[in-house]
Amino acid sequence: MSLIGPGIIGVFGLAFLAAWSYDRRRPYLALLAAACALFALGAASQILYWPRDTGLNAMVSGALYTCAVIAAVEGVLIRSGRAFGIWIDVAIFAAFCLALYYFFYVDRSLLARIYVQNFGYGLLLCVAALRLAHLRHGRVVDRILFWTLLLLGLHFFPRTVFTVGASPPSGGPLVFADSVFWQTLQLSLAVLGAALAMAILAAAVSDLIDDLRRERDLDHLTGLLNRRGFEAEIAAPMRRAPEGAALILCDVDHFKSINDSFGHDVGDVVLQEIGAMLRRTARKGDFVGRLGGEEFAVFLPDASLADATECAERLRQAIRKGRIPGLDSRSVTASFGVATIREAGDWAALYKLADSRLYQAKAAGRDRTVDCGM
Repeated sequence: MSLIGPGIIGVFGLAFLAAWSYDRRRPYLALLAAACALFALGAASQILYWPRDTGLNAMVSGALYTCAVIAAVEGVLIRSGRAFGIWIDVAIFAAFCLALYYFFYVDRSLLARIYVQNFGYGLLLCVAALRLAHLRHGRVVDRILFWTLLLLGLHFFPRTVFTVGASPPSGGPLVFADSVFWQTLQLSLAVLGAALAMAILAAAVSDLIDDLRRERDLDHLTGLLNRRGFEAEIAAPMRRAPEGAALILCDVDHFKSINDSFGHDVGDVVLQEIGAMLRRTARKGDFVGRLGGEEFAVFLPDASLADATECAERLRQAIRKGRIPGLDSRSVTASFGVATIREAGDWAALYKLADSRLYQAKAAGRDRTVDCGM
């Protein structure tokens, strides 16, 4: 029975290690693997009663357990960018070690050590859960992770009170290992620890899928949505506001001439700079993408034709006034075509209409916006 908890946690440690070996961009997986290993070592130290000195055993196993909890908490927090940081971790570790030392070598009390560790670990896990409270409103896998972490932290308090109360297990190490407290601890950690580990692994897999989808849907040169990603992102807004959406198409004027005169590396800089200008100048909530070559698009989920035309003019002026490295004194301009879903009906017709107006802007002399037939 005593080996069930460490065994299960150890298996998950190997799973975290394998996941980290597959994707080393996620250091929190390595930290969670270390947490599992530290917990297993702490449990082995107590079960095998090594070191043999009782005080040293209490300190070694307590230090290992504390490191395991801190590593697990930091691993979960790092995934969301809300880690405590190394100095807070060191302070927490030192506080636990000082408390364990005091209640063994200064004022020996097994009961105090049990409460310090269990209540302390529970509090640490609950604080971590509170730092991740935003996950309650996230994806299903994130909500499961939050509630599992919180439940794991909360369970330390009633379990310790009900299985220990005011009288610690008496007798030697073998008696302690057979106590209700120890057996309940191992069982609860095996169940809830496994649940948390599965939730974290599920979240890691979900993160990986999201990253792959993001890489698939992003234009690597500009960092904007590519055509596939752009069409996927605007699908839902188009359904929500079928009559209040608009599309702006933008095409860089004389781009072939820029490539021929300054080289393709400068041409790439031009595309990057224009992409950045569009992203900065577009309204909050608008979708910006590079559809291919020197063609860009801005989708406005809630805009009239007049609103979209005004936005296109603002974008055009920003490009016209901008200065791009590598072009010396040469300025860059762009032509724009604007259309609304009210005029078109669906995405294919909307794109075709905006594209025809973009062509009209080119034919009329470039560096202009067209929002109706000419």
